[in-house]
Amino acid sequence: MAGNKGSDKGPDDDGPDRWSQGVTEGSDALDLEDGVFTWDDPARIARSLKKSAEASDRRKSSPYRSAMSMLTFYVNRAGKDLDAGQRDVLERAKDELRKAFGRD
Repeated sequence: MAGNKGSDKGPDDDGPDRWSQGVTEGSDALDLEDGVFTWDDPARIARSLKKSAEASDRRKSSPYRSAMSMLTFYVNRAGKDLDAGQRDVLERAKDELRKAFGRD
C-alpha cells in the first residue's frame, strides 16, 4: 500500500501544513511578495506576479505561464474559502496579467 508522502493529516484537514499552502507560500519557481493574493488592487497583483516570474531563474516555463499558473492555482485551491469580493479581484488580476504580458 502506498503511503502518503506529505503530512499525516487527512485530505479534509485544514491545518497549516496542507500541500497547497506549502506550494503557495514556498514556491520553488517564484518568490512571491507576502500577502500578494490578499491585496485589493488587481493591477498591483499582476505587476508583482510579473516581476516575480521574470526575476526567477528556477521556473520551468515562460514568465507569463508561471505567473498565470500561480494565480490560477491559488484561486482554485482557495475554493469556497475565498470570499466573492477577493475572488473577483483575483479574476480581474488575470486580465491585468494578460495585459502586462501583451496577451490581451
